[in-house]
Amino acid sequence: MREFELNLSMEELEKRTHKDYLVTKKFLKPDAPEYLALEDGDKKALVHLVKAANIIEHINMQLDCHDNLEFAEFLKREIEKGNGQAKLTKILFDAQKGMNAIDTMSNKINLAKGITELPGKGVYPKDLTKEEFHRILTKMVNENKIAEVKKVLNQRSVVERSGEYLVGIDYVDKFREECHKVADELEKAAETSTNDDFNEYLILQSKALRTADSTFDAFADKKWATLQDTPLEFTITRENYEDEMTGTIMENSELKELLEKHGICPTPKDFLGGRVGIVNKKGTEALMAIKKYLPELAKNMPYCNEYEQNISPDKDTKQTMVDVDMVQAAGDVGAYRGGITLAENLPNDDKPSLQIGGGRRNVYHRQIRFISDKKKLQERLDAILDKEQHKYYLDEADHWFTIGHENAHSLGPKKGCEKLGKYRNIIEENKADMGSLAFVDLLTKLGMYTEEQRKQIIVTVITDNFLKSKPTLSQAHRVRTVMQNKYFAERGAYELIDGKIHVNIDKVVPIAKEMLAEIVRIQIDEDFNKAEKYVNDNFIWTDNMEIIAKKLQKVSKALNGKLETKLADKLAKQ
Repeated sequence: MREFELNLSMEELEKRTHKDYLVTKKFLKPDAPEYLALEDGDKKALVHLVKAANIIEHINMQLDCHDNLEFAEFLKREIEKGNGQAKLTKILFDAQKGMNAIDTMSNKINLAKGITELPGKGVYPKDLTKEEFHRILTKMVNENKIAEVKKVLNQRSVVERSGEYLVGIDYVDKFREECHKVADELEKAAETSTNDDFNEYLILQSKALRTADSTFDAFADKKWATLQDTPLEFTITRENYEDEMTGTIMENSELKELLEKHGICPTPKDFLGGRVGIVNKKGTEALMAIKKYLPELAKNMPYCNEYEQNISPDKDTKQTMVDVDMVQAAGDVGAYRGGITLAENLPNDDKPSLQIGGGRRNVYHRQIRFISDKKKLQERLDAILDKEQHKYYLDEADHWFTIGHENAHSLGPKKGCEKLGKYRNIIEENKADMGSLAFVDLLTKLGMYTEEQRKQIIVTVITDNFLKSKPTLSQAHRVRTVMQNKYFAERGAYELIDGKIHVNIDKVVPIAKEMLAEIVRIQIDEDFNKAEKYVNDNFIWTDNMEIIAKKLQKVSKALNGKLETKLADKLAKQ
């Protein structure tokens, strides 16, 4: 049995697990009206869906860090011995779903001494350096091991050493036992679930978990993206923000050209999550209001005649969207690491379902977006926002902006932009934000928003763009926020008056359009050097940001968060 040395002192652990520093997002409870209103068959199906999601978390623990499972066992043994330090460490481990994470102040949190986060996480060999990675790939290509290199560099493989080479093992094969257990649970859920479309998806997804073939995933994703009127929500989320190793290939011009010559596209590795919920019909109806405008937005995207996009102005819009009351968020989608996912637009551009005519689906997480402490929110506004503009700040406007953000992922260049390397996700998230803001005036003109709502969205977004600290380059969602903040300030979208933000409302949308055009141009050109320069030119922490950050730090002590999943916990025991 492996032993570890705990990294955080008792004093530090007591602070980080205190309710002021570790915020709680509360998912549905066993007595929730949304759960009680379900038909019996759907209640029974939820049991199996929660169990499936929890197994997916077990898989993702291994993708996230080579040492996660052994560390979890170590904590369990120590807690049984009465080790209080281990007990508090376990709270953080469960919250961030792994040994290593980052908090809201962009501090790296390592729960065991000597074990830090690796660029290749748990999907590449622990001792593999960037230089050796590039050297081995070059050798393999030059020796005509093209098929093997493609397996190493696709999104669904775990990479291991094989003598002097590397091999890519599909995660369905690598985690065969766990994947089959997930498939079993999905099939059991399909036996009792009341919705035929949902059941068809579950069966397709179960098949994809039994065979290491991306074609099966494509069929499952294609069906999942059509789901609109179902009582339940289940998704195996697959996103690749965590892999910092694969993208380094774009920094090696010789290797990059060699791979292009052989038609090999290095795609960052997927990390897996399991989302379970109950579809909220009222919330979903509100989401659907934007769907009829999507073709018009597609037509107004910058350089729209130069690329294909998922939303076509002259075809049916393959975009479904649901608002979900959350039961469980396991694995990657539920990891609270300085923040947590509010919504997702899937499948991503690198997924094969989009190549066979599939669409995309947006899922919004109701319990995660809810603000539980209105008093604390008011304290924040009093500290950082011009008093005259408080009337325009509305937390619900942030949800409207998020709706625009998720739909904007379906706009713009359809291809995955893998050639942008480590900047790919930063650029894409920036595009989604600017797409949401750039179309606020158009959507107001079309009748989606009132003039009052337009002002609320603009003021709320600019206000929320300020962070408590400068992020690291690996935090794509936060890096793009800093970039936007600098860009907006330089062009007069806001100013600080007596140390508080004053938004110049009518300037924001035109500036967002400028930035959107610049971002889309980079995506079209797929030029790594242009992307790098754009990020470096704009990812600058300014004096304005530091002034507001100091105020935010005084208002909120929160460093991280956790999920409370009482209904899921109960169902998992059945």
